[in-house]
Amino acid sequence: AAAIGEAAQRSQAAVVVIQEAFGVNDHIEDVTRRFAAEGYLAVAPHVFHRSGGGSVGYGDFAAVMPHFQALTDDKVLDDVDAAVGYLAGRGIDSAHTAIVGFCFGGRVTFLAAVNRSLGAAVGFYGGGIVTGRSESSPGLIDRAADLKAPWLGLFGDKDAHIPVADVERLREELDAHAPVEHGVVRYPNADHGFHCDQRESHEPESSADAWRRTLDWLKTHLA
Repeated sequence: AAAIGEAAQRSQAAVVVIQEAFGVNDHIEDVTRRFAAEGYLAVAPHVFHRSGGGSVGYGDFAAVMPHFQALTDDKVLDDVDAAVGYLAGRGIDSAHTAIVGFCFGGRVTFLAAVNRSLGAAVGFYGGGIVTGRSESSPGLIDRAADLKAPWLGLFGDKDAHIPVADVERLREELDAHAPVEHGVVRYPNADHGFHCDQRESHEPESSADAWRRTLDWLKTHLA
């Protein structure tokens, strides 16, 4: 784990933070510490451990591709399970554990939510949920009926990587088939990566609202 909230060692609830496509970088470590400051035991697994670990700079997709080529959904779920198992060893069960992810990690939260009975899940601008990105990262929209963890999705209308039509289809499928609570929020002025204050696409107003909604979602479902 990249970051463990020392102030939250006796917490009754936990958050697994899933990285962007660029690894466990300063931003992901900062988000993990922010959850710890809210009283959660927060961990950020290094999903790129199979391909050397570390992180790459924003926009350096050539450096990202070898890491993605080493991943499958099953391998990612193994990493989620390892993080959840670590937290269980510290006395926090899966019902009191949430998963929150960004970009690549946003899709991972949906993958986890339809496969694992966690307490809550929140995905920030997770692409590839409706329209798959590759053979090893297929679309997940047909799994809406399998949703096990309450899931909140946060998207920006200006995000060229995730069409608004896909976001609305996701909302429709969840409303029609999901057996647990769910939500989809769109931000008209937000682009991809709007929550990251280290990217040019950072949009403070949307970011603040999304963070507030995330904390409210966790408080409601992990209580």
